[in-house]
Amino acid sequence: LDPLLEPLLQKAVFKAGSVNMIRLGDSSVEYNKDFQFFLTTKLPNPHYSPEICVQVTLLNFMVTPDGLQDQMLGILVAAEEPEVEKKRQNLVIE
Repeated sequence: LDPLLEPLLQKAVFKAGSVNMIRLGDSSVEYNKDFQFFLTTKLPNPHYSPEICVQVTLLNFMVTPDGLQDQMLGILVAAEEPEVEKKRQNLVIE
């Protein structure tokens, strides 16, 4: 990741008068406490350093063929045989 993002990841916020500010590069910008930063990648298996991993929350939304097949089968069974799908859901809960 770009070192320019480091203050943002660390939430290095400081007060300038009554306004929260954050330094990005050579400039300071106003910081909103409700700001959220999302970063995506097209890499199939990205690797981040341990330092980055402790600063962020990593989510893996990768869809596997088996997982997609299970989801599609569940939708089909729920539409065609609702009783069977209810039994399957009860078994999963138990």
